[in-house]
Amino acid sequence: MMATIKLSHMINPHFYPMWNTDKPYVICKGGRGSFKSSVISLRLVTKVKHWTMLGRKVNVVCVRENASYLHDSVYSQIRWALTMLHMDDEYQFYKSPLRITHKRTGSTFYFYGADDPMKLKSNIVDNVIAVWFEEAANFKGPDVFDQANPTFIRQKPDYVDHVTVYYSYNPPKNPYDWINEWISKQEHNPDCYVDTSTYLDDKWGFTTKQQLDLINQYKDNDYDYYRWLYLGEVIGLGTNIFNMANFHAIKELPDDDEIVAVYYSADTGHEVSATTCTAYALTRKRNVIALDTYYYSPQGKSHKKPPSELSRDLKRFIDKVTDQIGKQPQRLTIDSAEGALDNQFYNDFGIRWHKVNKLKKVDMIDRVQDLAAQGRLFYLDNDDNQIWVEQCRKYQWDENTLESDDPKVIKVDDHCCDNLQYFVHDNERELGLKW
Repeated sequence: MMATIKLSHMINPHFYPMWNTDKPYVICKGGRGSFKSSVISLRLVTKVKHWTMLGRKVNVVCVRENASYLHDSVYSQIRWALTMLHMDDEYQFYKSPLRITHKRTGSTFYFYGADDPMKLKSNIVDNVIAVWFEEAANFKGPDVFDQANPTFIRQKPDYVDHVTVYYSYNPPKNPYDWINEWISKQEHNPDCYVDTSTYLDDKWGFTTKQQLDLINQYKDNDYDYYRWLYLGEVIGLGTNIFNMANFHAIKELPDDDEIVAVYYSADTGHEVSATTCTAYALTRKRNVIALDTYYYSPQGKSHKKPPSELSRDLKRFIDKVTDQIGKQPQRLTIDSAEGALDNQFYNDFGIRWHKVNKLKKVDMIDRVQDLAAQGRLFYLDNDDNQIWVEQCRKYQWDENTLESDDPKVIKVDDHCCDNLQYFVHDNERELGLKW
């Protein structure tokens, strides 16, 4: 006898109005851990189930800003929903290209990246009943929606009233970010249902004790960051970028926490800008410790070090830290725009640096702020690290750009801040950061 599934026990009461709305555009925004993506995936699966039970073929389109994110987000989320509803054996799961197909009717969940907008516009799917833009704030702008939606809406079957378009996202901090301005208009659109949710709306206890402990960790360490991350509040950027209260100075390495890996991250300059490299340790307790910093500035010097000298300097620095810590480098990270020093280092030592895939500056900074707000960022209070600490302390937004959707930092003495961002972003999976 098949067990009875009660959807009401899988969805927090907060989402009941969203679940039942008949409006064609549904926007779900809010803090991390509110289960909005889980609810949308369950809703999409039940919509498809309704039509497959009637013998109809229907399709759903799921979109992320980049195709590389599809498998670990929307694809996995739909698969989870099917499993929760004991329907996964009714479907065939494909990896290349990503799609999930109902065996009996051919109804399919399609997955596309918005990084190729022309391909997104030209897709012919037919019988589309729903579209889902997940992590909508990460898209380049509303033009993606304006271009994609007409394509899929035209492919509506006759037996549905409209294609339901879902948007889900966590609001950016910056009030001038395009999606924060976009949502202010959509809230007055009679065709839109707008839902705002947080982890506090969890009445069924889906949030585990471990998750709650982590949330409270953010709350205790950096309340403003907690307000943005978990309450979904648009808190603004402020002027100072880092909360230095979350950069913890230590005199020596802890006795009760083993170093499991050491990473190096460099921001390079030649004729004008400084070259800096910091060694970062990851510990068994998942803390990060800035161990040591190399810093060279050509300013005021008649002799500017060429890549050949900088290459040898960095190798000596890495060897010094390796001897002290007893760990070989896990990864060497460098600016994606750097070529000369990387080539020189390879010619000298047969070792390549990994070029970081840089994001918008505000997104790079978010990752560092997340690590620090968890109380996991430490630095050895030694002489060579003082330049690293000082640059992080003085790191600021350019006030003239704060009222824009692409704020800039003040590009003065920021090289250590850049290498910190490169390290965190390039190793975010190893650091346990969720993006």
